[in-house]
Parts: sequence; structure tokens; C-alpha cells
Amino acid sequence: MKRRTRVFAGIAALAAATTVLAGCSGSSTDSAEGKTLTLWHYESTDSAMGKAWDEAIKIFEEETGATVKFEEKGFEQIRSTASQVLNSNEAPDILEYAKGNGTAGLLASQGLLTDMTDAVEQYGWDDKLAPALQTTARYNDEGIMGSGPWYGVPNYGEFVTVYYNKDAFAAQGIEPPTTYAEFEADLKKFKDAGTTPLAESAQEYPLGQLWYQLALSKADRDWVNDYQLYSNPVDWQGEPLTYATDTIKDYVDKGYISQDASGLKAEDAGVSFINGDSPMFVSGSWWYGRFTQEITGFDWGIFEFPESELSLGSAGNMWVVPSSAKNPDLAYKFIDITMRPEIQAILGNNGGVPVAANIADITDEKSKELIDQFNTINERDGLAFYPDWPTPTFYDELNGELQNLINGSEDPTTVLSTLGGDYDSYVDDFRK
Repeated sequence: MKRRTRVFAGIAALAAATTVLAGCSGSSTDSAEGKTLTLWHYESTDSAMGKAWDEAIKIFEEETGATVKFEEKGFEQIRSTASQVLNSNEAPDILEYAKGNGTAGLLASQGLLTDMTDAVEQYGWDDKLAPALQTTARYNDEGIMGSGPWYGVPNYGEFVTVYYNKDAFAAQGIEPPTTYAEFEADLKKFKDAGTTPLAESAQEYPLGQLWYQLALSKADRDWVNDYQLYSNPVDWQGEPLTYATDTIKDYVDKGYISQDASGLKAEDAGVSFINGDSPMFVSGSWWYGRFTQEITGFDWGIFEFPESELSLGSAGNMWVVPSSAKNPDLAYKFIDITMRPEIQAILGNNGGVPVAANIADITDEKSKELIDQFNTINERDGLAFYPDWPTPTFYDELNGELQNLINGSEDPTTVLSTLGGDYDSYVDDFRK
């Protein structure tokens, strides 16, 4: 049965829970005097998450008497070194970490993350998160998401959408497409006018997201469960993945994606959209707050990828507590503060997607556009996670193969054969 739970449901229960927990937190302030909470995350200071968590740090220090030692890390830095760092005495008390089988699931299965189930029940975080958003917070003994203990707590949601330059669309006399045929026609119209329509990057995640979105447009929930949860073997020469890979090659051949994208990073693609060089950018909601701040030369908006019931997305990256954390109780207090309505409102009014906000607190109209689209996708059970989640190395493998596809060193069949071999070599162990 499909889940149809709104992100902002249960506000009355949330308010009651917050009142109870606020009383609990005050009773332990003295015990935290002189202690230090070491915290890592990789959000920029001007992002919705960065702004919200800065305020959460201030509240935490005021209410507990403890000090927060914040260390900013890069996403790639944490992703590539987490296993080594968390297995040492250099681990922080709390950090933001990527969700999914190949990331948080892997660390949980290795015993590097704390089972937070008791804290989740104590603070009532499970009541604040829609069931669909709990999937990526829970992992079984093998590190597969969706069941088992809680190893993380997300306090925001995220999804992939199509950003578009409204002024550029108006100049071409076109509206946001509602069908895929219209989408392709728009790509052609921009290219015929001398513009590369899609801002892209194959060295990092954006092209992999477009590739997966194309596959999702030909897939259903059973296919997603096979791909992400290893329910059944995935046919790597089947329609969804063949269509996605052939279409990326077609986009490159037609000039809808520049061949230069093979050497570009996500930042390059995002800046290309910010500068107005390309009128469309398929990527995550985490760009939304930045675009709101930095795009000043044109009007812009978002639309769902046309004719696809499924979209990339899930709960956002999570707060996790290393098993070697020196102050786990302080970490839980900090997590609880980030779930409060006032912190959730900062997320929601700065381009983020809060998971436990009072909708009346979201006053920014631009932010409501993003939240409304997320709710629409979530209500139809449309969140389909991300392409690199199934294995710990699939992010790099997918990027590498898509680079080969763009530069012409491999054809679509070879790309899929290589990816399928890499995928199967890891997940076959879970099917035995």
C-alpha cells in the first residue's frame, strides 16, 4: 500500500512533544557545564541548513552550558574518509552523514555508528518523521535500509527537480513542459538558438542524477525496490537503464549536454545555471537556497521532470553519532533542538525542506514553492532515493562510466555491462 503522509502532518502532537522535551532538557543543563560537543557538517553558512544549524548551536550552548566545537568538512572529505576516522580517537560526537546502504548502512554494519533507537523513542523523533522519511534512518544487521535500529535522524528532506530560467523560456516563447515530448522540444529549441540547454557535470553527481531520473521515468516502485533494496536481480540491459543510458548519449550527440561536462564538477554546473549560461539544471533541492541568494539577473523556478511518477529524493542527510563518541547524550540534545519548530522554520524560510515544521511558520513564498513540490511527490510515494546508494563504491563507478559515455570511449551497452558487473559483484552477497 502506498504511503500518503504529508511532511507537516501531526503539528498538534509535535507541539505537545516539544513542550515536554523542552522541560526535560532544562533539568540537565548543569551536568553539561564545561563539556564540549564536537560537531562536523558540510553545509555552507548561507545554505538553509547552515543557517538553521548555526541557530541551533546558539540555543544548545545557552540551554546546556556546553560548548560546541564545530569543524566544517567537505562532503567528499567525509564520504571518502569516514570509515577510517570514525574507527579512531579522532571521531566527533556528532556529524552529518550521507544516507543509504553504501554509506550510513555500511558504517552501521561495521559497528561504527551508535544505535539511537532508545533516544529516538525518548525524544519522540519517530512521531515527527513521516514513515516514508524513516526508511533511510534505519538499517538491519547487513546495512540494508528500511528496517532495524535507528542509526541516524534526518531533520530535513531533499529531492531532485528541474530548475529553469523563466526569462530564457519567455524569450523562446515556451512554458515549462508538462510532457516529455515538450521537454525534448524545448531542449531542441534552445540548442537551435545557440544555447546548450542543460547545465551538467559528470565528474560529480549531477549527470548521475539525470541518468537515474530518466531510468525512473520508465520504472515503477518494484524496480526501485529491486535496485535499492536488492529485492530481485536488476536487468542492466532492461528498459529503464538502457533508455537512460541511450538518452544521455543522445543528449550529448545533439548538443543538449556539452562534452566538456565530462571534466566538470557539480559546482561548475550550478554556477553555469546561476550565470544564465544554460537555462535548465536537473539537480537537488539543496541548491534552492543558494539560487535564491545568488541569482539576481533573471527570474527562475522549478518543475517536476515530466511524465515521471518517481523522482530522486528521500529524507535528507542525517545526524549520526559515532560509536566512539565521547558525549552521545549531548549529541542527542543537539539533534532534538534541530527538530524544534523554530529551527525547522529557519530551514523552510531559507530554501530548505523541513520535516517537522509548523506550516504557518513558513512565510517565504519562494520557499513554499519548493516545499509544496516535495509534499506532492512524497504524498504519491514518489521518492525513489539516489543512484549511487546500492554499494559503497558505486558513486565513483557511476561517475566514471558516465564520463566514458560522454567522451565517447565507451558505448551505452559497454557502460551498462560495466556498471552491472560492479553492482552485482557487491549485492549478490545479499541475495544468497
